[in-house]
Amino acid sequence: MQLIQLEAGKIVSKVVHGGRNLTQVLTETLRKQFDTTQERGALQDLCYGTLRYYSRLDFMLDSLLERPIPDTALRNLLLVAIYQLQYTKAGAHVIVDQAVKAAKSSNPAASGLVNAVLRNFLRRQSALLEAADLKEESRYAYQEWWVDVVKAQYGTRADEILEEGNRHPPMTLRVNARQASLTEYQTMLAAQDIVATVVQPGALKLERPVPVERLPKFNEGWISVQDAGAQYAAKLLDVKDGMHVLDACSAPGGKTTHLLELAKIDLLAVDKEEPRLQRVRENLQRLHMEARIACGDAARPKDWWDGRLFQRILADVPCSASGVVRRHPDIKWLRRADDIESFAVQQKQILDSLWPLLERDGKLLYATCTIFARENQRVVAAFLSQHNDAVRLELSVPGMSDGQLLPNEDHDGFFYALLHKQA
Repeated sequence: MQLIQLEAGKIVSKVVHGGRNLTQVLTETLRKQFDTTQERGALQDLCYGTLRYYSRLDFMLDSLLERPIPDTALRNLLLVAIYQLQYTKAGAHVIVDQAVKAAKSSNPAASGLVNAVLRNFLRRQSALLEAADLKEESRYAYQEWWVDVVKAQYGTRADEILEEGNRHPPMTLRVNARQASLTEYQTMLAAQDIVATVVQPGALKLERPVPVERLPKFNEGWISVQDAGAQYAAKLLDVKDGMHVLDACSAPGGKTTHLLELAKIDLLAVDKEEPRLQRVRENLQRLHMEARIACGDAARPKDWWDGRLFQRILADVPCSASGVVRRHPDIKWLRRADDIESFAVQQKQILDSLWPLLERDGKLLYATCTIFARENQRVVAAFLSQHNDAVRLELSVPGMSDGQLLPNEDHDGFFYALLHKQA
């Protein structure tokens, strides 16, 4: 465990101080070491948990120190250990002992400091938590600007939304209707002692997450792992057999394959990054589906479009991903306030660029996984004000308000706006 604590601290440092993506850094580390499933799971839990509560842990650590620690690796090792002491069920004595040994292996002189700080945390734990609650950044475990935006936009619901972003996300499956019914697959799961409940047509939420290797017929393409909120996209686009369809920002391919499950369509999947398109190809192959694939920027159709109009377009645009932070806690610390405006400009540019590719009487679904209005309602409003042939259609989705789904126990946060091009 001491090696896992040490590596978790290094990964946290690379994310917070180096601006690296958590998934990429974690993948790189797992390629080099930690062969067992248990070790890999433990490392992932420590990284995700420490980043989920980073500013809260950081506040408490500062309160325990008489002077700053210049060694970032040591500081992050302490943050990991404090996360374990506060949020996990591991024994306090074991956590402290392993952290001391981890510090000694890299910096023998620091082991005494680690021991003193962690034991002091255990003595002062209640008071530290109360003090952390007095400051919004450490109370909610988000950057201050993020808390301000959510409070200004959602008012009395802000606490609920921020707290939901710190919970563990559900694991939800999308059942391929071409292979099995929801009931049939639910029965197959039960036979494997996997409990699942229906959260919407086609979506099963697992009582407890399991490795995909345990899911019956996963490799045969019977199901995909996809959040229930994300599963609305393909359904809302209303595709029919024979239609010419564009998935403009398609990677990793979850919505691409869902569209192909719903109807026999001629689909073009576009993404600007070739490595990400490989994920689309892998998903298509696993589900035994076919689509045309092109590497290109959705905001620059002239580089990849053949001139044939589409009847349906899915624009799942790049965004701040504020609606999925419980799956990607590094986002809370990598995003900056001015990033939101940059995303909004890019999103509007993509909408403007794709609209001419849609035929008359066609539909375009604008989609994001953010809860910030600047990237959602305001982008769509600006677009509609400049395009007289565009009409926003009403959507009937449980829990949705003005196109916004907020994260809850069943799904992440998403925004959808269905635009109709008048004939």
